[in-house]
Amino acid sequence: MAGRVAGKLALITGAAQGLGAAHSALLAREGARVLCTDINGEGAAETAGAINTEFGAGTAYAIGHDVTDPGSWEAAVEMARDEMGGLNVLVNNAGIGVAGNIETCDFADWQRCFSVNVDSIFHGCQKALPLMREHAPGSIVNISSIAGLIASDTMPAYNSSKAAVWMLSKSIALHCAKQRMNIRCNSVHPTFVDTPILDGTARHHDIDKSVLLEKLARQIPLKVVGEPDDIANAVLYLASDESKFMTGAELKLDGGISAM
Repeated sequence: MAGRVAGKLALITGAAQGLGAAHSALLAREGARVLCTDINGEGAAETAGAINTEFGAGTAYAIGHDVTDPGSWEAAVEMARDEMGGLNVLVNNAGIGVAGNIETCDFADWQRCFSVNVDSIFHGCQKALPLMREHAPGSIVNISSIAGLIASDTMPAYNSSKAAVWMLSKSIALHCAKQRMNIRCNSVHPTFVDTPILDGTARHHDIDKSVLLEKLARQIPLKVVGEPDDIANAVLYLASDESKFMTGAELKLDGGISAM
């Protein structure tokens, strides 16, 4: 089924590493042209460079992008128009987590978490939808988390922000449907995935990463931690016309956690 998104024009945030890099590479492999964005502009350029090396010049582009800044969104959307000729897939992947329970979480961290995880999608959809309407059919894929559906006492900011992504996605989906834009919007809800974020987690807890992966896997019914392509495959499906009848929905990629 090669070429599942042939001709699609995609913007992926948080593309310097981890899930964002995986989404970018898989969409390119299946025929899309991609704009890789990240606040780490050099990292985004490395992702785009690797894609162009594998699939040919002009497959991928990159831009430094602060997803919390409306002006930065305008620049990214304009680059999509100028370099790729339009936009019809938006993958809102950028996100952060913050530490602290309801008593210890710093309010500035709470605000930062919502700014990166939720405000970014508000700004991104507002800025991208006019261009996406010109190139419909389109698809918006918002990366939430299983933590947006199942709470923990240790991460109220992350839980709340990812729950907001879940519900915001539904509102966007209904708006696009009501306006007959032919643009869909869905959310993806992963559990633990083996990305560079876990390297930092292991260092923070002063344990070997393999030990951390074993501990995380024990919390998952399938007893394995996800791999980036497990999530990228879902993004590919939602970006493709295979999912043309799916909007306002959520895909749980949680190894069975939410079934317990």
